[in-house]
Amino acid sequence: MKVLQLIDSLEAGGAERVAVNYANGLLDKVDGSYLCATRTEGLLKANLKQEVGYLFLKKKSALDITAIRGLYFFIKKEGITLIHAHSSSFFLATLVKLIHPKIKLVWHDHYGNRVNSTFKHIFILKICSLFFSNILVVSTDLEKWAKKKLWTQKIKYIQNSPQLDSSKKQTVLKGEKNKRIVCLANLRSDKNHPFLIKAFHEILDVYPDWTLHLIGKDNNDQYAHSLKQLIKSLLLTDTVFLYGSCPDTSNILSQSQIGVLSSKSEGLPLALLEYGLVGLATITTDVGQCGTVITNHENGIVIASNNQEELCKALIFYIENKKIRQSYSDQLRKHILEEYSEISTLQNIVKIYNRL
Repeated sequence: MKVLQLIDSLEAGGAERVAVNYANGLLDKVDGSYLCATRTEGLLKANLKQEVGYLFLKKKSALDITAIRGLYFFIKKEGITLIHAHSSSFFLATLVKLIHPKIKLVWHDHYGNRVNSTFKHIFILKICSLFFSNILVVSTDLEKWAKKKLWTQKIKYIQNSPQLDSSKKQTVLKGEKNKRIVCLANLRSDKNHPFLIKAFHEILDVYPDWTLHLIGKDNNDQYAHSLKQLIKSLLLTDTVFLYGSCPDTSNILSQSQIGVLSSKSEGLPLALLEYGLVGLATITTDVGQCGTVITNHENGIVIASNNQEELCKALIFYIENKKIRQSYSDQLRKHILEEYSEISTLQNIVKIYNRL
């Protein structure tokens, strides 16, 4: 069995990190482990182990014939038997399946907000689902949605598993030591950064020495511009910092005390699991599977999405209660290590592969 992880880019996003982790983790569990980045490379390429077979397609459009041929011939040459397509790479995988019918195709959906998609937005996906041997999803909501909307019933919820990165320490967070709040999320509207920034602004009058650090890809689009404008308008340029994509996630989190996810929608965010793995006191909105990872006021704090008052109270609670903050972070780390281990997740993945 030879398995190819197919992903659009190697930028530092959740789906991309899962694809790289799978490619690395499967090296001793299958006959051959490969990864193909279809459109762009990125910071995560450095995390890929040398033993992983690698292909970069430089795909320029959905129907890029050169890219389709390149992937097909790579699969034939290497004797790859299964494509594990992540997120939007399902379309290219389906095209290859049409010209190479014997190959098995698994699609992995990481997009928690897909449950709100209109028929227009899922029309192509619906047709492609006829060719999927199996669908993996990152939340039970997505599992229910896929069973109702897509044309296959071979659908399984599979939990993500965090992994400490081994990248060289290079990012030094600004602000006062031991008084940093971090949010690990690419600059996208579903991550709802304005909600977090406004809540942070509210607590600064009482705790002016704390700082907020936003780590994630900046697409230089309207959403990113509006965030920067919000930071300026609230006079937060000395207390809220944007870093863009960073390779040394574990190093960044180790410099922080509180980790926040303020999302409107999620699946099972890898960032949340990484907060726990490094021992951060965590606050998350109750979306996707977040409430199954965090038990409110046992190993973290769960708040309602977009409830600024709740977020302010949660931040203040952590700032004022250092011992409880440490207790929650210890409990969360224990929970992540016991329930979300990479070993058990990869064993489940291999079982699914084997059944196909």
